Amino acid sequence: MKISTTTHRRRTSGAATLAAVLALTATACGDDGSGTAGAKGNEGSGKGEITFWDNNGGVRTDIWKQVIADFEKKYPDIKVNYVGIPAASAQSKYDTAIQGGGLPDVGGVGTAMLAEVAVQGALEPLDSRLDKSSLHGRLGQKLLDSSRAAGGGDKLYQVPTSVNNGTLWYRTDLFKSAGLDAPTTWSKFYTAADKLTDSGKNKFGFTIRGGTGSIAPALDAVYGQTGISSFWSGDKTTVNDPKNVAALAKYVALYKKDTPSADLNNDFTKMVAQWDSGSIGMLSHNLGSYQDHLKALGADKFRGIPNPTMDDGKRVQVSNPVDGLSLFKASKNKAAAWKFIEFAVSAEENSKFNESAGQVPANTEAAKAAWVQKAEPTKLAAEALNGADTTIVQLPYYLPDWNTISKSDNEPEFQKLLLGKITAKAFLDKIADELNAAQADWKQRTKS
Repeated sequence: MKISTTTHRRRTSGAATLAAVLALTATACGDDGSGTAGAKGNEGSGKGEITFWDNNGGVRTDIWKQVIADFEKKYPDIKVNYVGIPAASAQSKYDTAIQGGGLPDVGGVGTAMLAEVAVQGALEPLDSRLDKSSLHGRLGQKLLDSSRAAGGGDKLYQVPTSVNNGTLWYRTDLFKSAGLDAPTTWSKFYTAADKLTDSGKNKFGFTIRGGTGSIAPALDAVYGQTGISSFWSGDKTTVNDPKNVAALAKYVALYKKDTPSADLNNDFTKMVAQWDSGSIGMLSHNLGSYQDHLKALGADKFRGIPNPTMDDGKRVQVSNPVDGLSLFKASKNKAAAWKFIEFAVSAEENSKFNESAGQVPANTEAAKAAWVQKAEPTKLAAEALNGADTTIVQLPYYLPDWNTISKSDNEPEFQKLLLGKITAKAFLDKIADELNAAQADWKQRTKS
């Protein structure tokens, strides 16, 4: 197979990044316990001070301070030092501390950076602690599976707190006027997209994401249609399976036929604003835009449901990034840090946190809270995520090259696909080649 210059640069860069990460791990293994990655730390007294890093500082500061106040009221012999870190700089902040010391006792670590922090030896495996914890059996199993997968293996390095979910927002008023059923299956979705479109009057059945962030929702639509239940078959990705190719071709054929042409460059902000202000029937986004829709349309003109199922009712969806808390191996007071994690993810606190964050609680008891039941999109998302009939296709967040492959490398290619300049097969074959190479690199280097 001929490898393009761009692909070769990406692979070389990815290999160098992982090599550097593993080199840091090796260096840290000789640590003296000053708070770098290899430090073993100790359990401590379970009292005293601990430091907590919030990986979404500013956005989540107020609610975390409420949780901390509640914790310190229950455990007056433990003081939590809060450090808020903006999400954009969280990864570099952790990397710097892993090399030079100063890691927290406990910190927010999302799945997008979990593997990189874990592979540097910075995180404490949490399986045995969770087994003995009051949280045991009270966290969504599919979220735990996502956390383990994002960590690069079978060990749990993150206790999940929250997750978002793909949501199909649709205009109930437009559907009622057209005599359409709710778009609960992919067949009903495509029927509605066609019937609600009158391009001459600037009315469209759907808005498709063509700009930044376009690939993840496209993959969600593809796997949701085909029902293929795993991202890998052995060491090869299923992304370019012929069924997925056909599903993607059908999905992108909506562009300009049943969607506005402006969709080509729309990121989520522009796409949401366009849907809220226009006469478009459906929008695929996540729970995060609920308040925007409520403000723009009013509660009686729209509804948010989980992405469509197959016609037989089978639900397959790709994994969403999971937010969570991790215990750092270098902590000298792991007992107190673990108490904080247990408390923060308990039913009452996890409910309070996610009501503020607008996400689905990881604690299954919290997912039954009154506010969830009143917010139908969140309620339906929680039921889908925890449903026995839901299959989650785990995206490979653990690959150092995942963000590059799924974003900067191939978002311009997705735009070419929408414009008909390349085929769905060529698009998915390119991604598959890159993913297979990244997976092989990861396996080889983690072995060594």
